[in-house]
Amino acid sequence: MTENAIQLRSVTRRYGAGATLATALDQVSLAFPKGTFTAVMGPSGSGKSTLLQCAAGLDRPTSGSVVMGGTELTALNETGLTRLRRGRIGFVFQAFNLLPALTAEQNVALPLRLGGHRPKKAQLRDVLQQVGLGDRAHHRPSQLSGGQQQRVALARALITRPEVLFGDEPTGALDSRTGRDVLALLRTMADRDGRTVIMVTHDPLAASYADRVVFLVDGRVHGELTGARAEDIAARMTGLEAAPC
Repeated sequence: MTENAIQLRSVTRRYGAGATLATALDQVSLAFPKGTFTAVMGPSGSGKSTLLQCAAGLDRPTSGSVVMGGTELTALNETGLTRLRRGRIGFVFQAFNLLPALTAEQNVALPLRLGGHRPKKAQLRDVLQQVGLGDRAHHRPSQLSGGQQQRVALARALITRPEVLFGDEPTGALDSRTGRDVLALLRTMADRDGRTVIMVTHDPLAASYADRVVFLVDGRVHGELTGARAEDIAARMTGLEAAPC
């Protein structure tokens, strides 16, 4: 049997109370097998980002459970969650979130330093080489293109050798060519390194790089596609957005 990197079991997430009560996720059960690349799509307000945050331990479900490699995230306190995120999870967002006063190498080193570890030069050099920036280690963000900054953000996410890499619209701020380069790197992380990649996106072309695409509507799973072309994914999204509420 394929081992799961992360499993959500009947996860519900509600916000507010009374008249303002809103359900972002409604009894969602999903498994993300190790070494696979999954894209999560859906209309605006479908619960995509909430799903990502609950799966990554950034937000706590109202009910249900999230299990990562045998660890029940909902049973951990905040200190335990912080340690798990620093050691086993990587994040890449649409905003690069680089510190402008630091070089690429120093930005990449931040997760290790925050965890109380002293990064080795060879380790930093190797991860920058992985994302094609071995010759940009001493450049600051202002000296890098948008695509290069996203590669630095990706290297920063990889420096702790995470089991799971989460991306929230990681190519949303990039032009199409640069976005394809970043997506190819994410694809490589799953194929070559055996990492589990989970990415929220609105772009059918980006989603076509994944092994499967999971669709959400109104906080519920609304089917999935495996090995689909961008055209097929776009057609499914058009159907979901046109469906009556």
